[in-house]
This record gives sequence, C-alpha cells and structure tokens, in this order.
Amino acid sequence: MVTSLVLLNVERKLVNQIADEISSIKGVSEVYSVSGTYDLVCIIRTKSNDDLADIVTHKMLQIEGILKSETMLAFKCFSQHDLESMFSIGL
Repeated sequence: MVTSLVLLNVERKLVNQIADEISSIKGVSEVYSVSGTYDLVCIIRTKSNDDLADIVTHKMLQIEGILKSETMLAFKCFSQHDLESMFSIGL
C-alpha cells in the first residue's frame, strides 16, 4: 500500500467545497483543513504509485481553486493507533 500526504494551498473561499470534492475521490482517506502554510492536508492510500499519480495528476488537477500542491510519500508508519481503530470490529 502506498500512503501519501498531499499539502494544498487553495482559494480561501473554496476551502470547504474543495475538501468535499477531494474527499469523494476513491483512495483519499482523509482531508483536513489546517492552520499554517497550507490550507488542506489530504491523506491518500492507494495500491500503487500509478493509482496515486492518477489521483494527484488527473483527478485533483480537475478541481478548480487548487493553487499549489506538495505531495509527500510516507515510508513507514510508527503509530498503529489509527490503523487499529479503522480495522477493529468493535472488540
């Protein structure tokens, strides 16, 4: 599995709309509005780098209002907290 974080600068008045559009893309796990240099942080989990490239360079490119992006690939997860809660069956 390929995990990446995409940092986005977007038009301020479109933050919520863009976040909703991005969160509906298959492979996008989470979208956060954040403070600081960037407006949105997207966590993307895909089966392959090709799937990631399709999301970032095709699907996200079609969304109006994205001004700048920076994509980071995750090498290793050091905390299992979120993954355990995602896959638990209520135990």
